[in-house]
Amino acid sequence: MQRLARLIPLSGLLVLAGVLTAPFATVSFAQQKGAPSKAEQSNMELVGHDDLQARSAYQPVIHKQGARWIAYVGHHGGMALNPLTGKQEPNGTSIVDVTDPKHPKYLAHIPGEASNPAEGAEAGGAQMVRVCDGSELPRADKSKVYLLRPFGMSAEEIWDVSNPAAPSRVTVVVSGLHDSHKSWWECDSGIAYLVGGAPGWRAKRMTMIYDLSDPAKPVFIRYFGLPGQQPGSTGPVPSDLHGPMSTGPKGNRVYFAYGPGGDGVIQIVDREKLLTGPKEPTDKNLRYPQIARVDLPPGIGAHTAYPLLGMELPEFAKQKGGKTGDFLLVPGETFGNECQETRQMLRIFDITTESKPVAISTWTVPEASGNFCGRGGRFGSHSTNENLTPLFYKRVVFLSHFNAGVRALDIRDPYHPKEIGYYIPAVTDKTDKRCVGTGADEHCKIAIQTNNVEVDDRGYIYIADRANTGLHILQLTGAARQVANLP
Repeated sequence: MQRLARLIPLSGLLVLAGVLTAPFATVSFAQQKGAPSKAEQSNMELVGHDDLQARSAYQPVIHKQGARWIAYVGHHGGMALNPLTGKQEPNGTSIVDVTDPKHPKYLAHIPGEASNPAEGAEAGGAQMVRVCDGSELPRADKSKVYLLRPFGMSAEEIWDVSNPAAPSRVTVVVSGLHDSHKSWWECDSGIAYLVGGAPGWRAKRMTMIYDLSDPAKPVFIRYFGLPGQQPGSTGPVPSDLHGPMSTGPKGNRVYFAYGPGGDGVIQIVDREKLLTGPKEPTDKNLRYPQIARVDLPPGIGAHTAYPLLGMELPEFAKQKGGKTGDFLLVPGETFGNECQETRQMLRIFDITTESKPVAISTWTVPEASGNFCGRGGRFGSHSTNENLTPLFYKRVVFLSHFNAGVRALDIRDPYHPKEIGYYIPAVTDKTDKRCVGTGADEHCKIAIQTNNVEVDDRGYIYIADRANTGLHILQLTGAARQVANLP
């Protein structure tokens, strides 16, 4: 099963593009006051680092290939020099050997779609990555390893990365899209949930389901979204999909998160009904596989819906009932720089009774703990790790928090999540500026922007920075290792 990634709305991108490219919005790394010159940390430490050719990074996925561990990192739009080829290349996919996490080795860069300034500062690139072994996919070449990624906003592609230093494209799954983003791929079944805008749909991002059990021969299954997003519907359009997480054939659930920056929606779906039910996108058919839907208030977003299933709850061990439960971790995504909007947080929902989810707790980094509103860039939650390795699952979750770095949370009691560690990288000469205001009122600061986080089955933590600071490889230390049962 694939190990259990958001574009700013177009209007926001246009504004951001203006402030980031204004010629008078300059700032020197060496001269900026308040930019931390050293990493800040508690119960976490740096193991290794790669600058990813100073490309703005989104999703890392860590995949074991034989005796090697390979990091595949998706990038936002932009352009940078690839020293391996000596050419300027549109941001795409970085491939890094992290077998020795102290000395990561950059192997290859697959260029993405060139940015179109009219579509915003982060258009183009290839933000998402998913990887499956052919030996696990039902009808694939058993000797190969496959990469699924978007090509900018317009397409989804499959690449052969069996030799990660020499990737080759296998096929284009679908083209003619707009705003493609955070997909999910079930390696045990080959079913892929692609996120993007299909022609005719009212939502810029919804779900396109394909059978990629043979990656060279994609088979379309159906479109899916919230009622009101489909062609021909009327009334307000529900929030765009951000991303799904599936438990595959065995778990038979898909968890969808819509509206990462506000007007969030959480949806729990019966996977079997989704794949085999009536496919015409009527309101009735779109509701058919739905088990539950939660519509959040305007200021609350849903970036990811991360399931914690079969949790043992020590607090209730002596109770007649309630000794175990199922939960969803739902972080929203903060967009405004320097706290110019409602802060997004991690929210935990009890889904033990699936049809009636109930919110039970929230968590955020205290602003005063680091004067984060004054540091520059975004401050607030973004996403969790998605690999459900037994090393951490149901014990520790890692939450990226932009200028507050990555935070390690003890979630053994989901009613009272507790921070047990954090790591905020130091800015470097490659860290990009973040701006607020316009014209004479514009000002910019250099700030860490920890964007996405992932873990591997060895216990290492990987954080990718959207402000060009690269990939940091971390590990827990001190009391935090004990919470995770690490030696």
